[in-house]
Amino acid sequence: MSYLIEPSHYKPLLNAAETEQGIKVIKEFFADNLSTGLRLRRVTAPLFVRRGLGLNDDLSGTERAVTFPIKDLGDARAEVVHSLAKWKRLTLAEYAVAEGYGIYTDMNAIRADEELGNLHSLYVDQWDWERVIAPADRTIDFLKKVVRCIYEAMLRTEYLVCERFPQLRPQLPERLTFLHAEELRQRYPSLSSKERENAIAEELGAVFIIGIGGPLGDGKPHDLRAPDYDDYSSPSSLPWPGLNGDLLVWNAVLGRAFELSSMGIRVDREALLRQLRESGKDDRQQLYFHQRLLNGTLPLSVGGGIGQSRLCMYYLQKAHIGEIQASIWPDEMRSRCRELGIPLI
Repeated sequence: MSYLIEPSHYKPLLNAAETEQGIKVIKEFFADNLSTGLRLRRVTAPLFVRRGLGLNDDLSGTERAVTFPIKDLGDARAEVVHSLAKWKRLTLAEYAVAEGYGIYTDMNAIRADEELGNLHSLYVDQWDWERVIAPADRTIDFLKKVVRCIYEAMLRTEYLVCERFPQLRPQLPERLTFLHAEELRQRYPSLSSKERENAIAEELGAVFIIGIGGPLGDGKPHDLRAPDYDDYSSPSSLPWPGLNGDLLVWNAVLGRAFELSSMGIRVDREALLRQLRESGKDDRQQLYFHQRLLNGTLPLSVGGGIGQSRLCMYYLQKAHIGEIQASIWPDEMRSRCRELGIPLI
């Protein structure tokens, strides 16, 4: 079901022309900072992949991909990508990327099962990145180091945007806090996972929640993850398992937590087998990507995605992602947005 969060007394701080200028500034500057900080080089990414190879990502494990037949391949099916977590890891191997270096892409995707609203669109654009790591890097400390590097790029970008458009005020706190999802559950035992996110994001301004996908103390995951890219089950220096997480900030315009990025250390052979078994997806072991990983022909890696439209929406203090990107919205949503002064593209 679609939804609409209605901000009170909303008035865009930038007009249409300024918004387009801001989008350009953000995308160019942040990409340069991301690639420099993490030592990534840009590569061209696919919009679709062959079905049946296990290359597409089903995100939480339930989303359906948009598919179509390819005439010249005997109507073999292709899938529009959801994200590129597995494709990127294959590309690291094919390009023989050295340890400590990686790649990033301007990823475009269609997610037909999204619930359309202020934060979610059929169209997804993000910086998808992946970096080769050593076995010794599969730790929480290394994950935090990578996350801090990305957050510093976000701080620098925010400074530039606010310099360019003085009517905008900085929102990001200087310090990013790390919390495990189980710590969050214990801190707010009576709240749902989304309510916990809202509470902690409002309190701290920015937080990285570790351990997304595995069961917590109440037997439920904080949020769902497909079992074959992020490692959410391996032990770490923390009392709880998981080597992945989500970066959330407080969105003052909408009055709620706002996810900007999801990332993690990727599964190794043992974690893949464990997570496939625990999720009842052992049959995936026979797919091309999974065979490559199980046979040891893919590098260990860390990677993630950073929403481009979401980052622009946050910096430019917009109420709806449709103010940043052109997409399809329900007629009633467009009508109500006009009444609220939210100019959808």
